[in-house]
Amino acid sequence: MMHPLNLSLRVSALLLSLGLATTACTHDGNDPGVEYAPEMYESIPYDPLSQTHFNTVNSFGINQRTPANGTVPRGKMDYYSHIPKDSVGIAERTLRNPYPYTKANLEEGKVLYTRICSHCHGEEGAGNGLVGVKYKGVPNYTVGAYKTMNDGHIYHVIQWGRNRMMPHGSIVNPEERWKIAMYVRVLQRGEGPDALSKLIAKGPTSTANDSTEMTDATNQAPVGQAQAGTGSETPGQGNTKATNGTAN
Repeated sequence: MMHPLNLSLRVSALLLSLGLATTACTHDGNDPGVEYAPEMYESIPYDPLSQTHFNTVNSFGINQRTPANGTVPRGKMDYYSHIPKDSVGIAERTLRNPYPYTKANLEEGKVLYTRICSHCHGEEGAGNGLVGVKYKGVPNYTVGAYKTMNDGHIYHVIQWGRNRMMPHGSIVNPEERWKIAMYVRVLQRGEGPDALSKLIAKGPTSTANDSTEMTDATNQAPVGQAQAGTGSETPGQGNTKATNGTAN
């Protein structure tokens, strides 16, 4: 014969299991039931943009981790060049526009320039935009050294800024910077936006006779750098034509 205490324990265990089963296996679809230790299979989320408690796991006590050195966000490859912001001379000697001077590229450059640059530099590149008139110091593309800036120089200044001009590298991507540079080259002619239609009417090869580089990358030679096998204009003394070294 079963002991009364043992019987009562078994009955209690049975009733408890029935109660748990009834609670967990509910017919109400909106009731998830009872979960035992849910933290073991559902991780606690951390909001990377807010911090309510000091995070003892991540460094600096923050939720959002600092990216590893040298990593590049997806879609941001080549968004910033490795030329320092104070080395515009290096940029104008080494950077080459990879896009040809076609009608589509020039027209897109005009649109981008009008949206982003004209408020300071003016529609004709004379530095007479509404902001330029008020704050002064905005260069005129059609005079002095500004008239001979090449694509690499303009690209670098768009990215990093110069003097009173703030950096625009986070506003326009590399392709857009090159196309803006193309249109700036048009304004350097001193004919305003009308020069664009003239260049397009003559065809994309019309830029080949410009005083500075206005061709695609395949036709642009380095500026201010020695080129192997190229004769020097100042060979010095002697009757032998000097060259700038040999190709490696």
